[in-house]
Amino acid sequence: MLYKLVRLHATRQQYFGTFFLRNRPALELMRRLAQEKAEGSTLRIAVLACSIGAEVYSILWTIRSARPDLKVRVCAVDISEEILNFAKRGVYAASTCGLVGSSIFERLTAHEMQHMFDLDGDEASVKPWLREEITWQLGDASSPELIQALGPQDIVVANNFLCHMEPPAAENCLRNIAGLVDREGHLFVAGVDLEIRAKVARELAWRPIPDLLEQVHDGDPSVRAGWPWCWWGLEPLDHRRPDWQLRYAAVFQIPAQ
Repeated sequence: MLYKLVRLHATRQQYFGTFFLRNRPALELMRRLAQEKAEGSTLRIAVLACSIGAEVYSILWTIRSARPDLKVRVCAVDISEEILNFAKRGVYAASTCGLVGSSIFERLTAHEMQHMFDLDGDEASVKPWLREEITWQLGDASSPELIQALGPQDIVVANNFLCHMEPPAAENCLRNIAGLVDREGHLFVAGVDLEIRAKVARELAWRPIPDLLEQVHDGDPSVRAGWPWCWWGLEPLDHRRPDWQLRYAAVFQIPAQ
């Protein structure tokens, strides 16, 4: 009841703050999907609402570290040209970042910091091998034109921005995003009102991925801590619900249409 009241009265707005390696179980699941690709093949990934780039570089670190033989091509999309240019530059303050109120590196180990960044005083620059094969695209995830601009993708990542949209707009956007996923490809979509995600998944016959489902759900402590007091908070997983797998899955395989 508290959460419903919060969502009823909240004024939703977008945020650009994030963290590196924000949800480790989700990245591990992405690594496992990449392991299924044939040696030397190409993996196409679209990251929507890429914000300041932390998610893009986290994905590339995870996959390229595990499968250096793959040709990983990423299209990073955001609606803000200023933020997109910031992400493309790939240089971050090594101290506290005001965008999130704490260090965007706080979830990294010393080993990961050393191998992901070149450090120079208070600045951390993403290493060149993680910046290869990235196309930075100005675009709106809710626009049908985006599908034509990007083309089909093996993996589409649409995390932590749909919850900041009003429900009708979020639902329309989610349906549009699904059109980006190639046949039998995968959609990662955390940070969205659960009722909306479950409704669209059910109607479009998406297949929830059970692997690491619970770990991914609890993998981002910041959103779990926000429930029930923030509209973007994430409710605890409830096994008593008959639809719990569909409701709480954040990763889906999109069937061929």
